Amino acid sequence: MRYDWLTLFLFGTVLARNKGEGDAILVILACVALAAAAPQAQRPASVPNPDDVQLLRYEAENDGLGSYKYAFEQSDGTKKEEQGELKNAGTDNEVMSVKGSYSWIAPDGATYLVTYVADENGFNPTIEQGPGSGGANRG
Repeated sequence: MRYDWLTLFLFGTVLARNKGEGDAILVILACVALAAAAPQAQRPASVPNPDDVQLLRYEAENDGLGSYKYAFEQSDGTKKEEQGELKNAGTDNEVMSVKGSYSWIAPDGATYLVTYVADENGFNPTIEQGPGSGGANRG
């Protein structure tokens, strides 16, 4: 059975009220010690340690004329790819058009993917939740 700090503190407070005032502190301290000794929640094996993230891949290109693309991937499962180009350069309708995606693995093991287009129509993302905790797609 697993207890958190608050549960044990409240349990100790109830016990202490039923005992003498001198015993109250001992009961509360015993409950706090029990909570401190309890095993902590474990991260699923499929989720890497967030304190040990490595850059696995990085690519970047920029033509200096309004077009670019870049991508990176990390050992924690985080990925991002993006490309952009300047449309209608030099006109009143000049606009940067960007397409891309990024994904990450949540602490519960679920993979999230966001794909997007950002242009004269604004930022339009599509969000998908993949395997892990089970959820619905949103767009």
